[in-house]
Amino acid sequence: MHLKRWLFLVHRWLGVVACAFFAMWFVSGVVMMYVGYPKLTEAERLRHLPPLGASQQLLGPAQALEAAGIAGPLQSLRLAAASGGQAVYLAVPVREAAIGGRKPPPGSGTIVVDARTGGVLREVDRQRVLASARAYAGAGVAVDYRGAIDEDAFTHSRGLDAHRPLHVVELADAQATRLYVSGRTGEVVRDAPRAERLWNYAGAWIHWLYPLRGGALDAYWADIVNWLSIICIAVALTGTVVGLMRWRFRRVYRSGSHSPYQGFAMRWHHISGLLFALVTLTWIFSGLMSMNPWRVFDGKAAALRVDAMNGGALTIGAQDASPVVLLASTGGGVRELSWARRAGQTLVLASTASGRPIVRDALTAQPYALDPEALKGAVARLLPDAVARIDVLRTYDVHYYAREAHTMTGGTDKPLPVWRVVFTDAPASWVHVDPLTGTVLGRIDSHRRASRWLFAMLHSWDWLPLLERRPLWDVVLVALSLGGAMLSLTGVVIGWRRLGRKLRLPKPQDPAPARSEAPSRRPA
Repeated sequence: MHLKRWLFLVHRWLGVVACAFFAMWFVSGVVMMYVGYPKLTEAERLRHLPPLGASQQLLGPAQALEAAGIAGPLQSLRLAAASGGQAVYLAVPVREAAIGGRKPPPGSGTIVVDARTGGVLREVDRQRVLASARAYAGAGVAVDYRGAIDEDAFTHSRGLDAHRPLHVVELADAQATRLYVSGRTGEVVRDAPRAERLWNYAGAWIHWLYPLRGGALDAYWADIVNWLSIICIAVALTGTVVGLMRWRFRRVYRSGSHSPYQGFAMRWHHISGLLFALVTLTWIFSGLMSMNPWRVFDGKAAALRVDAMNGGALTIGAQDASPVVLLASTGGGVRELSWARRAGQTLVLASTASGRPIVRDALTAQPYALDPEALKGAVARLLPDAVARIDVLRTYDVHYYAREAHTMTGGTDKPLPVWRVVFTDAPASWVHVDPLTGTVLGRIDSHRRASRWLFAMLHSWDWLPLLERRPLWDVVLVALSLGGAMLSLTGVVIGWRRLGRKLRLPKPQDPAPARSEAPSRRPA
């Protein structure tokens, strides 16, 4: 069969299904510009935690850990009124921090300790769940317990795996918020207002084909999305080639048009296909890249040696300052105290409902500022390779920038100024470090930088000159999305009509009248 014929057939019949997905992706993508998949950001979590009071009778961290029988170094330690509406220590021992050489999900191995008695809180029952929900909602808001689930339409995130089963609580607030409470720690780990849930059915939930998650096809979800994207790329490519072949650039058809098609759907499918072919291709391709198909963006870079940078794992001493002393030194409004080992020094980070954390020396509770030279020496131990340079970023750039909390890449802390530590290793690693707290904020190597361009730039148009000039960003993306939707919907109409003609049964033919023979007349 001639190659041209194959192009027409591939585009025609694969496009019957693909255009329906194109239309869904364009429309749901516009929704996702303004309503993201439910998440509980760090800022939201802190804002809804009850403040810790200096007058509360709380055990010191060493006393509480000893009473709970927790010995040895820790990966992390936090104090907050985060479980059951009461102050608890949330400790992650180092032995739980790495299982089989892999970093476990956040929250895995967390031990919850009553900060008043030192008792380990193991059971997350209904009463504790409701107390956590009431503390989150505030006074005067009724709560309704709806039972425990493993997973639903709004909890597909793998970051919640360490907290399953999840307890569901409905709040009688103005937003009709649904809370998901960890079945392991009793913390609120996700909130989903009703409007966000409803918009998600037309947004992220359908955009990422989440109807396939949580059921019999869950194990195949990633492969289905990957191969469907590849098929759609083939449809868009063949459609572009066919569209160019059928368009007469220098002369016209008998109708006087450069397009041979006269029907509304066919004509505008042809025209919009030529106008929006490139953006359609880039959005489908970048959507495929967002899946990290077959782990193409996973490099073979050595793991960061965070313990070596910090001078060992976190240990809590009997002489460390008590919560009462620490809270008194911060001036109030603290939602959470977090103990951390940074560049050989044990610090306490006091987080309020807004703003940057307050840094205190864990032993004296006095304000503490990390020595820049000491921190430079510490970050050099993150990898065996040498540090090429350390850049101090005081403004965002193309690789370190903040997005709105509801977006896929938004909701994480992106403080300024920040250090970019550039290493000489083969994957060309960049490590971002907060000079205020000494926290490693993230690492990107050449593979992840490629992902940034092939996914974030092409899919979300994360380009600072455009992001900083809203609503220009909104106008450009909505206009292109509407053009892509027109291309897709006209394709759906064409495919539906053609499929209907092919499937329509032929009308039964009327039987031909029987041929009558004239009687023979013989001469007498």
